[in-house]
Amino acid sequence: MATRNVRDGEVVRVEKTHGLDRAGQDQPAVVMVVEDELAIARLLEYNLSQAGFQVCVAHSGSEALALVPRCDPDVLVLDVMLPGISGMEVCRQLRQAGSRPAIIMLTARADEMDRVLGLELGADDYVTKPFSPRELVARVKAVLRRMTGAGTDPAGTRSEVYTVQDLEVRVREREVYRNGRLVELTAREFDLLLFLARHAGAALSRDQLLSGVWGYDNPGDTRMVDVHISHLREKLEDDPKRPQYIQTVRGVGYKLASGGGR
Repeated sequence: MATRNVRDGEVVRVEKTHGLDRAGQDQPAVVMVVEDELAIARLLEYNLSQAGFQVCVAHSGSEALALVPRCDPDVLVLDVMLPGISGMEVCRQLRQAGSRPAIIMLTARADEMDRVLGLELGADDYVTKPFSPRELVARVKAVLRRMTGAGTDPAGTRSEVYTVQDLEVRVREREVYRNGRLVELTAREFDLLLFLARHAGAALSRDQLLSGVWGYDNPGDTRMVDVHISHLREKLEDDPKRPQYIQTVRGVGYKLASGGGR
């Protein structure tokens, strides 16, 4: 794995192993900010850098798509309203190409359909403008904790594997297999399935899932949960309309069926 430094517009790659550089020091995660308003872009770059992240910045959708392969970000902070190629289209193209960094959308729109569209295209979270830079930094840290398992396995030796029916969820590798075949999931989809697997058989409310997977302390937009559940069903189920794995519990939320099955 490699870390990325940005110097005068050039991305410099530095090889590292198991999250450490050659001196044995932890390498910072890389966040790409895609924002056409220069004042906001600079504010985010400053606050993310102060929080210890390496930061790449792009000011348009086309620039972002060109920079992603070189910057290799762990997280994209992606504005919806970009000149030329929109943030929605950037998100769609990245997911279509199999790019798997976490994507946090920035939107000035309060319309629920706008947020839902971003989630359906593969975004992991969204933040509505105006927002506090501190809130955004907290969201970035939260998604990285879920991606790396930080706090649960400091030594990096944990090898949890959850087997539910013919699904196998491998925590260390962040991989999911169904009948021995790898299933490609986004970072947030994996986090959601892992949370369900850790509570297999238990009915979980949407608010519990928002708290456990997205890290929201207060109830938020539960539609975000429904969209990601729909994505998982499309990827895991033979018939998403008659799910065998992720089942709806009326009046409560969802559960991952622990057995019995097929």
